[in-house]
Amino acid sequence: MSVPVARAALLQPLEETSWPERTTVVIMGGGPVGLSAAIMLAQRGVEVLVLERRNFDYRFPRAHLLNVRTMEAFHDMGIADDIYALGPQNERWRKVAWYTTVSGSGAFDGMKIGEVPAWGGGADAVRYAEASPRAFANLPQLRLDPLLYAHAVATCPGRIRGMQEVVGVEQSADSVTVTVQDRAAGVTRCVDAQYLIAADGGRASAELLGVEMEGPRDIRESISYHISADLSMWSEPDALLTRFFHPAYGPRPRATLQALGPDTYDRTSREWLVGIAPELIAGDPDDEEIVKTAIRASLGMPADSAITIHSASRWFLNGTVARQFRVGRAFLVGDAAHKHPPTGGLGLNGGVQDVQNLCWKLAAVLSGHASDALLDSYELERRPIAAYYTAHSLENANRHAPIGAALGFDARDEAAGWEGLETFVSESPEGVAMRKRVGEEVDENALDYSQLGVEAGFRYWAGAFAPDGTTPAEDAGAVAYRPTTRPGSHLPHVWLTNSSEGDDTHVTSTRDLVQATGLTLFTSDAAQTAWRDAVLAVGSPMPIQILAVPRTEEAWAAVREIGDDGAVLVRPDATVGWRTDRLPHDPAGALRDAVAVILRGGDAPAVDPAETFLVRVRAAATTLAA
Repeated sequence: MSVPVARAALLQPLEETSWPERTTVVIMGGGPVGLSAAIMLAQRGVEVLVLERRNFDYRFPRAHLLNVRTMEAFHDMGIADDIYALGPQNERWRKVAWYTTVSGSGAFDGMKIGEVPAWGGGADAVRYAEASPRAFANLPQLRLDPLLYAHAVATCPGRIRGMQEVVGVEQSADSVTVTVQDRAAGVTRCVDAQYLIAADGGRASAELLGVEMEGPRDIRESISYHISADLSMWSEPDALLTRFFHPAYGPRPRATLQALGPDTYDRTSREWLVGIAPELIAGDPDDEEIVKTAIRASLGMPADSAITIHSASRWFLNGTVARQFRVGRAFLVGDAAHKHPPTGGLGLNGGVQDVQNLCWKLAAVLSGHASDALLDSYELERRPIAAYYTAHSLENANRHAPIGAALGFDARDEAAGWEGLETFVSESPEGVAMRKRVGEEVDENALDYSQLGVEAGFRYWAGAFAPDGTTPAEDAGAVAYRPTTRPGSHLPHVWLTNSSEGDDTHVTSTRDLVQATGLTLFTSDAAQTAWRDAVLAVGSPMPIQILAVPRTEEAWAAVREIGDDGAVLVRPDATVGWRTDRLPHDPAGALRDAVAVILRGGDAPAVDPAETFLVRVRAAATTLAA
């Protein structure tokens, strides 16, 4: 399955029947993270070879939420517009709801328990727009992956190979040798590369590289089904994602329902993803009629509702983070490096952001702009973020049961749950109090579905940036986001007037002005001459482009956190690498020192910042398993 795209090749084509003995970077795994890495490296002129153990037929929806930082990366890759075109064409999908059932004749069937805005919808729209030039997107992997594949094939012709399983990895001081089993032809061959990116979802890479995964595994099992069904009878007009509660199942949701489109993403959706607990299947889980009965019961669908099951996936909640993200010339990315629940939608997003961090560094080293030491900063920066995302995702998974508990649902006492629903709908003082408690627990899920502070506000604790000695502001939290130019943080987004157009209607985001293959120095129009002289004097091994922002740009002045003659130096991944409030006495010397720190990857911290989050991982997993 492929999606036609009109795009020029970025690398010299390879014949499909020929195999190179050597390439620059081998990418193990052709999922969204591996394909993103291929495109990012190709944009920088780095030769790649993608090896995927399966073919490129896509059968299951999997992840679907693409947050603003990921959409920024996809914009840089030239893919964002295609994603938006394939996703929902209105804004109504941006909310999450909790219900008893879809429909039914019972007193409490089809009853809404609560809802929250989600993914930049409702009142969140303004603050999401202030945080990024790109909007949150929704596109199931069933449709995202073919799109990424089409772009990868176009940009890297002949270099995206299916049915190729990596079965061995050996390293030397200057290369990595990958042993590949051609599953179609039954042939084994070897390919030498300078570097290996392991993006195989953790199926084999950790074992091949000798990497231990830390954290709880197989916390709880779930089964998801990709189905077609008519749910137009449902009273809910808009929600993309809904969770269902029933007294017989206790406080945890007994089913999750997600609209898959492809035309609309509401109750008129033709396709759905349904997640249910295995214990709700009364019989053989491979018997389609038994499964259909379980799905109807879990959602409260009419007994004669037609259901077509397209595919199924049995999976476990995990909370693991690799102890190493780099092993010699090999790097673990995405699910190969970290696995956590889908709550929060941070898995695919975290993986794309992993390779966004890694690929500019690989290109800098391969081009001679930096030493190999820069690559050590990939683990320094991304491993704590992975631990943070894992902790937050597990905690998100625990935010639904308190809603059921507030309703009085108890797995040991179904009757108490029905009594709770009676109270919930009553006008008694107890009913008013219960609705307040339930509403508060529903609102707690903003920490999952309105988590802009997590999605856009993450910062690096150590790595390829030069600290400026300032104390980081107190974290804004999961929901709130605070823009800052403190080194290690994401460059704040504001719209700047494009003066070449001669009016105020043409604007460009600061984020879109960041150079892909060099450093970008933001300063003011008044100080640009002094900083240009400094850049020339430094003779940086990595190109530095000066961006002089006029002092009349009030939005930039409000977030830059420096004076008119100061500067903010930004890496290709839009991370602030250095800043100075004022023009130093020796601007060339200060800039030279900053560039040197960035290109050598910074310094390791005395205390591993990931450990704080790993403690949270273990605590959240214990609660979830109970």
